[in-house]
Amino acid sequence: MATVTAPRRPAAPKIHQTQLFIDGQWTPARSGKTFETINPATEEVIAQVAEGDAADVELAVRAARKAFDDGPWPRMNARERGRIILRLADLIEEEIEELAALESLDNGKPVSDARAGDIPLALDCLRYYAGWADKIHGQTIPINGNYFCYTRREPVGVAGQIIPWNFPILMVAWKWGPALAAGCTIVMKPAEQTPLTALRLARLAQKAGVPDGVINVVTGFGPTAGAAIVNHPGIDKVAFTGSGETAQIIMRQAAGQLKRLTFELGGKSPNIVFADADLDAAAAGAHVGIYLNQGQCCCAGSRLFVEDTIHDAFVARVVEGSRQRRVGDPFDPGTHQGPQVDKAQFDKIMGYIEAGKKEGATCATGGKRVGDRGFFIEPTVFTNVKDEMAIAREEIFGPVLSVLKFSDMDELIRRANATTFGLAAAVWTRDVAKAHDVARRLRAGTVWVNCYDVFDAAAPFGGFKQSGFGRELGERGLEPYLETKTVTVSLDQPRA
Repeated sequence: MATVTAPRRPAAPKIHQTQLFIDGQWTPARSGKTFETINPATEEVIAQVAEGDAADVELAVRAARKAFDDGPWPRMNARERGRIILRLADLIEEEIEELAALESLDNGKPVSDARAGDIPLALDCLRYYAGWADKIHGQTIPINGNYFCYTRREPVGVAGQIIPWNFPILMVAWKWGPALAAGCTIVMKPAEQTPLTALRLARLAQKAGVPDGVINVVTGFGPTAGAAIVNHPGIDKVAFTGSGETAQIIMRQAAGQLKRLTFELGGKSPNIVFADADLDAAAAGAHVGIYLNQGQCCCAGSRLFVEDTIHDAFVARVVEGSRQRRVGDPFDPGTHQGPQVDKAQFDKIMGYIEAGKKEGATCATGGKRVGDRGFFIEPTVFTNVKDEMAIAREEIFGPVLSVLKFSDMDELIRRANATTFGLAAAVWTRDVAKAHDVARRLRAGTVWVNCYDVFDAAAPFGGFKQSGFGRELGERGLEPYLETKTVTVSLDQPRA
């Protein structure tokens, strides 16, 4: 009789790359400074990482500029570019166990989530864009007169990419995939909380055959390294994922150069459950929507709208499921939820929990710290929430769910859309016509129906309103990395 083997606890990853990666070389910061990256489960120092600043960004931009202006990458046969991106994906897959452990160590997410979710999605993204590399082409256009007119799609140039800490490996793939396929070169700043996997991927990119200077990684802080990327005249476009407040700073700083920008920002996404929904599936979806990645997800379904006739029974399901979630060591295969990424995020979330209680919402479950070491917070559900409360209006970015009751469809749509954000939403119903009608009326870049957090590299992702502009993934994700050039040729015979 076959036996079932329990999942093994992964080995602690080795820390190899802690320096800056510029022009194919590992180098300390010009200043000699380093900063600590912290294990959020234990609050212990993992490693000292090079603290890059404007001087290092200058070197990285020079390398990327030279690689773009004079190097082989933009001029390479497009299929060869695609093959190199595929090799990068293969090398990542070969090291998936080590990378998942490194991601968990630095970010705090359960290693099982990184292994089964984050890295496979990153692989899918890179392979998807590898397939696009030789399919980027222009058009012939019939214009008036005796002319031959056509367009060329050309890489925008050097891309500055600033990524967040919540999905470090996945965000690298979302940024590198389309930029590399288009023929751009890159200067990336990973989040200071989670720099280690971006550095490891830079090593793998070099091993895959990406020429030196095409990918440069400068670790450091936003006001120094990040601002230097935004302000540098050698950077042609900036792609940023993070907070709206930082995006506003970037817009102001980039305005003088009319730098091309794309932003993927925050959300306060409505997750709507109608009385005719499959309530077990909807409750499970509500948990995914709010607790994925410890609630540190820009599209988290943090506003759960429940139709009044099923409200109490449905909330009971959600609360009971929340109580059953196992919070703890992210390296334990049985853990459902790890720590928040750092103390600042922990304190912010706990502050919102206290604000919810003070404003009169009912904390139906959770609301407390777990343990006395590490940044762990109980899965938390608030009921009796009013639309004007801070927990219903502001992005918490943690495992805190606000439940709101509704009865009227038009009122529901108005309330769901009454937010400065517009990143995502979900609808749970068995009525197909109702699902399509609500999806049409919601002001959000992604609407899921009878599911939540379903991502695919082919499906564009991005926000309405203050959730950003531009799109990542899919064919739309290539657009920010491409310029369109029109060429018009006279077909009149030249005079002798």
